[in-house]
Amino acid sequence: MLIIPAIDLKDGNCVLLLQGRMEDDTLFSTDPLQMARRWQQEGARYLHLVDLNGAFAGCSVNREAIINIVKFMDIPCQLGGGIRSLETIEDYLNLGLERVILGTVAVEQEELVAEAARRFPGRICVGIDARQGKVSTRGWAEETELEALDLALKMQNFGVAAIIYTDIMRDGMQTGVNLEDTGRLAESLEIPVIASGGIASLDDLEQLLTIESKGVTGAITGRALYEGTLDLREAMKLVDNV
Repeated sequence: MLIIPAIDLKDGNCVLLLQGRMEDDTLFSTDPLQMARRWQQEGARYLHLVDLNGAFAGCSVNREAIINIVKFMDIPCQLGGGIRSLETIEDYLNLGLERVILGTVAVEQEELVAEAARRFPGRICVGIDARQGKVSTRGWAEETELEALDLALKMQNFGVAAIIYTDIMRDGMQTGVNLEDTGRLAESLEIPVIASGGIASLDDLEQLLTIESKGVTGAITGRALYEGTLDLREAMKLVDNV
Protein backbone atom coordinates (compact mmCIF):
# COMPACT_ATOMS: atom_id res chain seq x y z
CA MET A 1 0.00 0.00 0.00
CA LEU A 2 1.28 3.44 -0.93
CA ILE A 3 1.25 6.20 1.66
CA ILE A 4 0.61 9.36 -0.36
CA PRO A 5 1.14 12.78 1.24
CA ALA A 6 -1.35 15.42 0.16
CA ILE A 7 -0.45 18.97 -0.82
CA ASP A 8 -3.61 21.06 -1.02
CA LEU A 9 -3.12 24.40 -2.76
CA LYS A 10 -5.13 27.54 -2.05
CA ASP A 11 -3.99 30.93 -3.32
CA GLY A 12 -0.51 29.51 -3.95
CA ASN A 13 -0.12 28.25 -0.38
CA CYS A 14 -0.22 24.81 1.22
CA VAL A 15 -3.35 24.56 3.37
CA LEU A 16 -5.74 22.02 4.81
CA LEU A 17 -9.51 22.25 5.00
CA LEU A 18 -12.04 20.71 7.36
CA GLN A 19 -14.67 18.69 5.49
CA GLY A 20 -13.86 20.61 2.30
CA ARG A 21 -14.94 24.03 3.60
CA MET A 22 -12.82 26.72 1.91
CA GLU A 23 -13.50 29.18 4.74
CA ASP A 24 -12.27 26.66 7.34
CA ASP A 25 -8.64 26.41 6.27
CA THR A 26 -5.34 26.09 8.12
CA LEU A 27 -2.18 27.50 6.53
CA PHE A 28 0.76 25.12 6.80
CA SER A 29 3.25 26.62 4.37
CA THR A 30 3.65 29.52 1.96
CA ASP A 31 6.16 27.39 0.03
CA PRO A 32 4.45 24.27 -1.39
CA LEU A 33 7.62 23.18 -3.18
CA GLN A 34 9.53 23.11 0.09
CA MET A 35 6.77 20.97 1.57
CA ALA A 36 6.86 18.61 -1.42
CA ARG A 37 10.62 18.28 -1.03
CA ARG A 38 10.19 17.46 2.63
CA TRP A 39 7.89 14.53 1.90
CA GLN A 40 10.20 13.30 -0.85
CA GLN A 41 13.19 13.46 1.51
CA GLU A 42 11.24 11.47 4.08
CA GLY A 43 10.73 8.71 1.55
CA ALA A 44 7.40 9.40 -0.13
CA ARG A 45 7.02 7.51 -3.40
CA TYR A 46 4.06 9.50 -4.69
CA LEU A 47 2.48 12.93 -4.10
CA HIS A 48 -1.16 13.96 -4.24
CA LEU A 49 -1.75 17.56 -5.34
CA VAL A 50 -5.08 19.38 -5.17
CA ASP A 51 -5.93 22.74 -6.72
CA LEU A 52 -8.58 23.78 -4.19
CA ASN A 53 -9.36 27.08 -5.90
CA GLY A 54 -9.62 25.22 -9.18
CA ALA A 55 -12.17 22.79 -7.77
CA PHE A 56 -14.54 25.68 -7.10
CA ALA A 57 -13.64 27.80 -10.13
CA GLY A 58 -13.76 24.92 -12.60
CA CYS A 59 -10.39 25.80 -14.09
CA SER A 60 -6.72 25.75 -13.13
CA VAL A 61 -5.87 28.42 -10.56
CA ASN A 62 -2.68 27.24 -8.86
CA ARG A 63 -0.95 26.19 -12.08
CA GLU A 64 2.31 28.00 -11.31
CA ALA A 65 2.73 26.26 -7.95
CA ILE A 66 1.84 22.91 -9.52
CA ILE A 67 4.38 23.33 -12.32
CA ASN A 68 7.03 24.28 -9.78
CA ILE A 69 6.43 21.14 -7.74
CA VAL A 70 6.35 18.75 -10.71
CA LYS A 71 9.46 20.30 -12.23
CA PHE A 72 11.62 19.69 -9.17
CA MET A 73 10.25 16.37 -7.92
CA ASP A 74 11.88 13.01 -8.61
CA ILE A 75 8.75 11.09 -7.63
CA PRO A 76 5.45 10.92 -9.54
CA CYS A 77 2.66 13.35 -8.75
CA GLN A 78 -1.07 13.21 -9.35
CA LEU A 79 -3.37 16.24 -9.48
CA GLY A 80 -7.05 16.91 -8.97
CA GLY A 81 -9.19 20.03 -8.76
CA GLY A 82 -10.86 21.93 -11.56
CA ILE A 83 -9.69 19.69 -14.41
CA ARG A 84 -12.67 19.75 -16.73
CA SER A 85 -11.43 19.62 -20.31
CA LEU A 86 -9.30 17.37 -22.50
CA GLU A 87 -7.02 20.33 -23.21
CA THR A 88 -6.30 20.81 -19.51
CA ILE A 89 -5.71 17.09 -19.03
CA GLU A 90 -3.25 16.95 -21.91
CA ASP A 91 -1.52 20.12 -20.76
CA TYR A 92 -0.90 18.81 -17.26
CA LEU A 93 0.24 15.38 -18.42
CA ASN A 94 2.67 17.02 -20.83
CA LEU A 95 4.05 19.09 -17.97
CA GLY A 96 5.10 15.91 -16.21
CA LEU A 97 2.23 14.86 -13.98
CA GLU A 98 1.90 11.11 -13.78
CA ARG A 99 -1.88 11.11 -13.44
CA VAL A 100 -4.78 13.52 -13.31
CA ILE A 101 -7.86 13.07 -11.16
CA LEU A 102 -11.28 13.90 -12.54
CA GLY A 103 -14.18 14.56 -10.20
CA THR A 104 -17.03 16.83 -11.20
CA VAL A 105 -16.82 15.89 -14.88
CA ALA A 106 -17.32 12.23 -13.97
CA VAL A 107 -20.86 13.24 -13.02
CA GLU A 108 -21.52 16.10 -15.43
CA GLN A 109 -19.53 15.09 -18.54
CA GLU A 110 -18.98 11.38 -18.35
CA GLU A 111 -18.18 11.19 -22.07
CA LEU A 112 -15.13 13.36 -21.37
CA VAL A 113 -13.86 10.82 -18.86
CA ALA A 114 -14.35 7.99 -21.34
CA GLU A 115 -12.43 9.89 -24.04
CA ALA A 116 -9.64 10.85 -21.62
CA ALA A 117 -9.23 7.26 -20.45
CA ARG A 118 -9.03 6.13 -24.07
CA ARG A 119 -6.48 8.77 -25.06
CA PHE A 120 -4.33 8.56 -21.94
CA PRO A 121 -4.49 4.94 -20.70
CA GLY A 122 -3.31 4.38 -17.15
CA ARG A 123 -3.12 8.10 -16.41
CA ILE A 124 -6.72 9.00 -15.61
CA CYS A 125 -8.19 8.51 -12.13
CA VAL A 126 -11.59 9.48 -10.84
CA GLY A 127 -12.05 11.07 -7.46
CA ILE A 128 -15.33 10.13 -5.82
CA ASP A 129 -16.15 12.34 -2.86
CA ALA A 130 -19.17 11.28 -0.89
CA ARG A 131 -21.37 12.22 2.06
CA GLN A 132 -23.21 9.20 3.45
CA GLY A 133 -22.57 7.33 0.23
CA LYS A 134 -23.88 10.07 -2.09
CA VAL A 135 -21.52 11.84 -4.50
CA SER A 136 -20.71 15.54 -4.09
CA THR A 137 -19.26 17.72 -6.85
CA ARG A 138 -17.80 21.19 -7.53
CA GLY A 139 -15.40 21.27 -4.64
CA TRP A 140 -17.87 19.31 -2.49
CA ALA A 141 -20.25 22.28 -2.61
CA GLU A 142 -23.03 20.49 -4.51
CA GLU A 143 -24.65 17.25 -3.44
CA THR A 144 -26.21 14.70 -5.77
CA GLU A 145 -28.40 11.65 -5.35
CA LEU A 146 -25.87 9.50 -7.21
CA GLU A 147 -24.52 6.54 -5.29
CA ALA A 148 -20.73 6.37 -5.07
CA LEU A 149 -20.65 2.70 -6.07
CA ASP A 150 -22.80 3.25 -9.15
CA LEU A 151 -20.48 6.01 -10.33
CA ALA A 152 -17.39 3.93 -9.63
CA LEU A 153 -18.68 0.99 -11.65
CA LYS A 154 -19.45 3.25 -14.59
CA MET A 155 -15.99 4.83 -14.44
CA GLN A 156 -14.39 1.40 -14.31
CA ASN A 157 -16.20 0.50 -17.50
CA PHE A 158 -14.73 3.62 -19.11
CA GLY A 159 -11.24 2.32 -18.38
CA VAL A 160 -9.97 4.68 -15.68
CA ALA A 161 -6.87 3.57 -13.80
CA ALA A 162 -8.14 3.92 -10.22
CA ILE A 163 -10.77 5.38 -7.94
CA ILE A 164 -9.83 7.78 -5.16
CA TYR A 165 -12.55 7.56 -2.54
CA THR A 166 -13.02 10.30 0.05
CA ASP A 167 -15.52 10.32 2.87
CA ILE A 168 -16.11 14.08 3.11
CA MET A 169 -17.37 13.94 6.68
CA ARG A 170 -14.05 12.49 7.79
CA ASP A 171 -11.76 14.63 5.68
CA GLY A 172 -9.44 16.66 7.87
CA MET A 173 -11.22 15.44 10.99
CA GLN A 174 -8.70 12.68 11.90
CA THR A 175 -11.48 10.30 12.90
CA GLY A 176 -10.24 7.27 10.94
CA VAL A 177 -11.08 5.96 7.50
CA ASN A 178 -14.59 4.84 6.61
CA LEU A 179 -13.57 1.20 6.36
CA GLU A 180 -17.03 -0.13 5.62
CA ASP A 181 -17.75 2.03 2.57
CA THR A 182 -14.15 1.97 1.31
CA GLY A 183 -13.98 -1.80 1.61
CA ARG A 184 -17.34 -2.31 -0.07
CA LEU A 185 -16.26 -0.12 -2.96
CA ALA A 186 -12.93 -1.89 -3.41
CA GLU A 187 -14.54 -5.31 -3.20
CA SER A 188 -17.00 -4.39 -5.94
CA LEU A 189 -14.37 -3.11 -8.37
CA GLU A 190 -11.58 -4.69 -10.37
CA ILE A 191 -9.52 -1.48 -10.46
CA PRO A 192 -7.60 -0.17 -7.43
CA VAL A 193 -9.14 2.07 -4.79
CA ILE A 194 -7.12 4.71 -2.96
CA ALA A 195 -8.53 5.73 0.41
CA SER A 196 -8.67 9.35 1.50
CA GLY A 197 -10.03 11.22 4.48
CA GLY A 198 -9.72 10.61 8.20
CA ILE A 199 -6.31 9.00 8.67
CA ALA A 200 -4.83 10.23 11.95
CA SER A 201 -2.39 7.62 13.22
CA LEU A 202 -0.61 4.33 12.69
CA ASP A 203 -3.62 2.63 14.26
CA ASP A 204 -5.80 3.98 11.45
CA LEU A 205 -3.38 2.62 8.88
CA GLU A 206 -3.38 -0.76 10.59
CA GLN A 207 -7.17 -0.78 10.28
CA LEU A 208 -6.93 0.19 6.63
CA LEU A 209 -4.48 -2.64 5.99
CA THR A 210 -7.21 -5.10 6.99
CA ILE A 211 -9.02 -4.27 3.73
CA GLU A 212 -5.93 -3.97 1.53
CA SER A 213 -6.61 -7.41 0.07
CA LYS A 214 -9.95 -6.15 -1.26
CA GLY A 215 -8.10 -3.80 -3.58
CA VAL A 216 -7.17 -0.76 -1.49
CA THR A 217 -3.74 0.08 -2.87
CA GLY A 218 -3.06 3.49 -1.37
CA ALA A 219 -3.85 5.94 1.42
CA ILE A 220 -3.80 9.70 1.00
CA THR A 221 -3.06 11.61 4.17
CA GLY A 222 -2.60 15.29 4.91
CA ARG A 223 -3.46 16.77 8.31
CA ALA A 224 -2.00 13.83 10.26
CA LEU A 225 1.39 14.38 8.62
CA TYR A 226 1.32 18.15 8.98
CA GLU A 227 0.25 18.09 12.62
CA GLY A 228 2.62 15.26 13.52
CA THR A 229 0.15 12.61 14.67
CA LEU A 230 1.50 10.38 11.88
CA ASP A 231 5.16 10.02 10.99
CA LEU A 232 5.68 9.30 7.28
CA ARG A 233 8.73 7.10 7.80
CA GLU A 234 6.95 5.01 10.43
CA ALA A 235 3.86 4.76 8.25
CA MET A 236 5.88 3.49 5.31
CA LYS A 237 7.72 1.02 7.50
CA LEU A 238 4.37 -0.31 8.71
CA VAL A 239 2.91 -0.91 5.27
CA ASP A 240 6.18 -2.23 3.83
CA ASN A 241 6.40 -4.90 6.51
CA VAL A 242 2.94 -6.28 5.89
